[in-house]
Amino acid sequence: MTDIPLAGLTGDYVLDPAHTEIGFVARHAMVTKVRGAFKEFEGTAHLDGTDPTKSSAKLIIKAASIDTRNEQRDGHLRTNDFLDAPTFPDITFASTRVEQLDAGHYRLGGDLTIKETTRAISIDFAYQGAARDPFGNLRVGFEGSVPISRKDYGVSWNAALEGGGVLVGDKVVLTFEVSAIKQD
Repeated sequence: MTDIPLAGLTGDYVLDPAHTEIGFVARHAMVTKVRGAFKEFEGTAHLDGTDPTKSSAKLIIKAASIDTRNEQRDGHLRTNDFLDAPTFPDITFASTRVEQLDAGHYRLGGDLTIKETTRAISIDFAYQGAARDPFGNLRVGFEGSVPISRKDYGVSWNAALEGGGVLVGDKVVLTFEVSAIKQD
């Protein structure tokens, strides 16, 4: 990590898909969790190190790129029961505000759209630092997460369990491990 002042980070960035993970965690059968990630996405951000409230971010996730390390489950998640990837190929997020919580923590508010349903959410991010990679690129890192209700986005399929409860929990935690490269 380099000693770059926050003001020195001001500029436009693109997500590095090889070093960024957009993931999720959901409860399965009331007793365990399923973890997964989206393999295809693109994102941009504008960081303002002097006034973080002037920062912004946009993200487009390809719904069909969902990967839970189980081909059959992934196929089901792509259907209308869940994401309906053929009809709604993109999951999007566009920031509407940024708030600095303290020296290294930020709250990114914005609109998350899944299956044409848009809801305002707030994602808390921790700044992980900045560094120049071996190719001279300035990189910044952030980690964050946010719980959402999948039913709020029309993703309501479920199956009752014999002993009570349901197969898939409503709460899904979206996770973000971001590496972004400053553009010249």
